[in-house]
This record gives sequence, structure tokens and C-alpha cells, in this order.
Amino acid sequence: MELYYTSFKTAAGWIAVLASAKGLLENSFPGISKENALNSLHIAKYNGLFSPSPNRFSDLSRRFNDYFDGKKTAFADRLDISSATPFQRNVWETARMIPYGETRSYQWLAEKIGKPYAARAVGQALGKNPLPVIIPCHRVIGSTGRITGFSGGLDVKRQLLGIEGIVI
Repeated sequence: MELYYTSFKTAAGWIAVLASAKGLLENSFPGISKENALNSLHIAKYNGLFSPSPNRFSDLSRRFNDYFDGKKTAFADRLDISSATPFQRNVWETARMIPYGETRSYQWLAEKIGKPYAARAVGQALGKNPLPVIIPCHRVIGSTGRITGFSGGLDVKRQLLGIEGIVI
């Protein structure tokens, strides 16, 4: 399998992206350096031939830059989440439906996927999200309206929500 990657600088820091021919596999949180961003990808779990492909991601780079510059941005890219469990895919695909600038609770997401008692499992699936911002798990908050759980840390979650005009 051929895999493609690149990294680019945004206002928030360096982001690295990894994709297959089917779609996006992973992206990093913004890092302090190009190397930091690339090293945060889980490349070891993939078998394939890796090719640097900055041109392949030029539109995605532009949209990430727009996002971190505070512009309303859509990430309707094709994803390759085939290595995820069916439950994870369901959670991630449903989380992608949460509109920019809005939040939903873990409970709402659990109910939306038809598993009303699975709010904690929803949180665990979101914690394994390989495509932060693109799969906007930062838009999922506790049912009391509090910011809870985020693999990038609560400060990063607050920053991402703040970019979208949400102050909690």
C-alpha cells in the first residue's frame, strides 16, 4: 500500500498528515516543529511505502491555515478509517456532523448512534480519534456543559472551541 504524508505550518504550529489512496488516515495536533509533528504520527502501525507528497495536501493545508486563523472551515475530506472498529467509525462519522461553532454532549452522541447507555464508550472512541479537528471531537462536551476529556489536553480543547467562538 502506498502512503502519502506531509507537514505544514499553521498559526497554531506544525501539522503532519498521513493518507492512503482511500483517504486521510491521521493528522497531528499542532506541534512546535516539523519533526515534532511528523513524529507524533503513528507511522509504525502502517505497512506500506511512504512518499512525501506536499502537493497532494495543498488544499487541506490551506483549510487548516484558515481554521487556525479563525475562519469558518469545512473538512469534508475522504477518510480512511477502515482500521477502526465499527463502533469507532460510527462515533467518528457522527461526530463529523456536529456543525462548526456548536457543541454536543457525549450522551447526545451515544443516543444519536443508537447506544444511549454508551456515553463513556463514546468518550473512549473519541479519545482514539486519529484526525483531530477533521473529526471534531473537541466539539463534544459533558452533559453538564463542562469541558471534559480530550487526548490533546483540556487547554487545547478550549483553544479549538475558542477558535470557533465557543467559550465554556
